[in-house]
Amino acid sequence: MKNIVIVSALVSVILIGIIYSYVGNIIGDDIVNQFSMLAAVLILAISVGVGLKYVNQMKNDTASGTATGDEWDGIEEYNNKLPIGWAVSFILSMIYVVWYILFGYPVWSFSQIGQYNEEVKNLNTKFEQKYANISNEELHLMGESIFLVNCAPCHGVTGDGMDGKAADLTSRISSDSVLKVLENGSNNGFMGEGISMPSYSWLSNAEKKSVADYVSNGFKGNSKGSEVFATNCAMCHGADGKGIAFLAPNLNNFTPDLVKAILQHGKKGAIGQMPSFKIEDMRLTETQQKAVGTYISNLNE
Repeated sequence: MKNIVIVSALVSVILIGIIYSYVGNIIGDDIVNQFSMLAAVLILAISVGVGLKYVNQMKNDTASGTATGDEWDGIEEYNNKLPIGWAVSFILSMIYVVWYILFGYPVWSFSQIGQYNEEVKNLNTKFEQKYANISNEELHLMGESIFLVNCAPCHGVTGDGMDGKAADLTSRISSDSVLKVLENGSNNGFMGEGISMPSYSWLSNAEKKSVADYVSNGFKGNSKGSEVFATNCAMCHGADGKGIAFLAPNLNNFTPDLVKAILQHGKKGAIGQMPSFKIEDMRLTETQQKAVGTYISNLNE
């Protein structure tokens, strides 16, 4: 026990020294900081004291009381009374929980978070009504400002993806992105119907690479890729790769509907996971999503 006390005291001193080395220079004469440091020392001392008490009990105490006669693997249960302190603490905890839920902070009472969410909802409704008949020119200008605030931190001010940090929005799709979808399939919900694209495991690596290069190059060159696309991809994406409504997205260009779908559902691609920006997450309204889609659709023009 003596060794445990010595080791515990040393550990306590070391921990207090570490804490003081970080906060000692900012404590100064501030009474709040001084009390905070004192509280930290007291908490540490109490924790060490309680730990020592129970370590000592485990080493020296012996079982006492009347056995119940029940035994499991050589361990016999004693019929000891429930500690009064534990029972009182348990009952008081239950009373506190009931009080907290019904009177202290009931779920139906005023909430700053609830007030904020309600105000945002009302403002979004007014916003949608105000811009219900917005023109394409106004959509483009709105989309640019929203893009600079919400999208540029990852995609860059010009939408070039900042050297691979995020997708390059000045071109429709990269070869790596096409390869990832061919190898893993896709269930990004682009068309809003939850339609999944299967992986194309039956294609050889060379065929996947050829069609990826063909698509990422704007459906130009690479005759082998053209053949693979026509045989395996055109039935959903169309012979020209411009997509089919409610079936598969446009692979030639970004469209407002495609961008809106990505903003609604997020996207897991070759670079990583892009979060959703849907209004339910207090992000972008329907009109704002459409505006961003209009702006991005014109980035490579």
